[in-house]
Amino acid sequence: MDFLSTLFHQQSRKIGMIVPSVVVSEKHSDRLEITEHPVEVGAAVSDHAYKLPSEVIMQVGFAGGGALLDFASNLTASGLFGMSPRETYNQLLKLQSDRVPFDVVTGKRLYKNMLLQNLEVATDRLTENVLSATLTLREVIITSTQAVQVAEKSNMSTGTATSAVINTGTKSPQPANVSVLKSSGALDGLKGTSFGNLIGIQ
Repeated sequence: MDFLSTLFHQQSRKIGMIVPSVVVSEKHSDRLEITEHPVEVGAAVSDHAYKLPSEVIMQVGFAGGGALLDFASNLTASGLFGMSPRETYNQLLKLQSDRVPFDVVTGKRLYKNMLLQNLEVATDRLTENVLSATLTLREVIITSTQAVQVAEKSNMSTGTATSAVINTGTKSPQPANVSVLKSSGALDGLKGTSFGNLIGIQ
């Protein structure tokens, strides 16, 4: 491979903006949780299922450090853009402590909204001058919330039992039912009388 091909060759694995020199293994995990409820007779019944966050475990290595750019990781042999194992380790620790979701590119799929849940670094006589790490990356399921204004509980007759305001959609007003006699004015003479008040003539 010539120099320009090496320069612009895109790495296929990324952890946020960090590009490992080598990926030894990747273990993907996607699980569906199925609820179970015991019944008096027979096997437990299931009435719901939901997907748990995705998880990937990557065993990676950084030869003399990683890189913060795709193409730059190919230049570590010449000493350009490279970082020491200690600096790369600090970058991974910062990525974990920042707790800001990031993307992870693996050989099988692209993960969105991931966090570095577990970081394991092993150092022995063979890995003294490199960084060998096992990363456990877990998906963060992000939801949106809505603020609803409600009255103070002190202004409610039954504050603890009053539910919050619920949006039930647009309501169209309907005309009230009026009797033919009342609308014709035939009963206007009964206004103000006890009988008129009794039958609703006002």
